[in-house]
Amino acid sequence: MTDPRIREAASAIECVLLVSGEPVRLDQLVEATQAPPEVVIAATELLQQEYADRGLEIQAVAGGYQLGTRPAYAEAVRRYLGAAGREPLSQAALETLAIVAYRQPITRPEIEALRGVRSEYILERLEERRLIKAVGRKQTVGRPILYGTTDAFLRYFGLRDLSDLPPIEAFGRGAPNAAAAGAPASTDSKP
Repeated sequence: MTDPRIREAASAIECVLLVSGEPVRLDQLVEATQAPPEVVIAATELLQQEYADRGLEIQAVAGGYQLGTRPAYAEAVRRYLGAAGREPLSQAALETLAIVAYRQPITRPEIEALRGVRSEYILERLEERRLIKAVGRKQTVGRPILYGTTDAFLRYFGLRDLSDLPPIEAFGRGAPNAAAAGAPASTDSKP
């Protein structure tokens, strides 16, 4: 039988995650439920178990928890929404995003040197989709903008944090720094 404090916290957490729309950090859940961290952790684990055979799941992403749909039902959700979601990312956008993810913080000239093509348009589109953002300026001539990934990037790919990225070696010659190693560069220009 489940401890009543854990059951109560689980119900409150479920409500918070439903209305949040973005990942909620553990400390925020502790504050919202007024329960000790160990109770909140047990409550999120209980919710994950209870949602195990359902269309929804409690996801640990972007340093917090969020209520989301299971990937197995993505097509049904997409049909319901009438494909209102944005187009999938293009190969060029994915390539640029991978470079930013693995090399951040990184400047546009550095990205272009790796890709072998101009990337200004793609970087703008990735910023519009909030997958990357300016994280500062490099202390060099011209002070170019440094780019990094966002929490939206983590949510888009279902990652808890950047340590969940697969090792770059897993990509072989197609890795984000492959252009620097002599691999042919893409000529795509749209995200």
